[in-house]
Amino acid sequence: METPKPTLQPQVIVAMKGHPGTGKSTIAAAIATALRCPLIDKDDIRDATLSLSSTATSSALNDLSYAAMWRVASTQLRTGLSVVLDSPLSQRGHLDSVLRIAGGSHRVVIVECRPSDEAEWRRRVEMRGSEGHKPATWRDMELLLEGYGGCTEYDVGETLIEFMLML
Repeated sequence: METPKPTLQPQVIVAMKGHPGTGKSTIAAAIATALRCPLIDKDDIRDATLSLSSTATSSALNDLSYAAMWRVASTQLRTGLSVVLDSPLSQRGHLDSVLRIAGGSHRVVIVECRPSDEAEWRRRVEMRGSEGHKPATWRDMELLLEGYGGCTEYDVGETLIEFMLML
């Protein structure tokens, strides 16, 4: 009698989206734990590049951090694991990278965290203080948002599942 082959479930890419201080990392950790899959945090990679800050621009190091995150995610998917990606996903190009990695054979779930209470959001940002490269003050957050130039607002598409989580 032949042993039946296990049915492989399609891997899922859960990609977090939202500004710093909106709860992305907390929710990402809970999802990764529940799914029993790797959590790949762009901030971990970015913080590992802090020693390069004197030789490279912040933008270049951020781009490097995303590139490394996409690479690690691709490797995990090739080994049959789902992944949770914790990053702001602040540009449409970042979503395009997630979709490229999915390649039509992996499901993509976008979990967007948006602040509904600006005072609470501000408290969270300022409470955390200086952690690596993250905004340490509300003014730092305002400057970051100005730098985004509105590029955080984009349609994730009809083929994706999007969850909106509010503070």
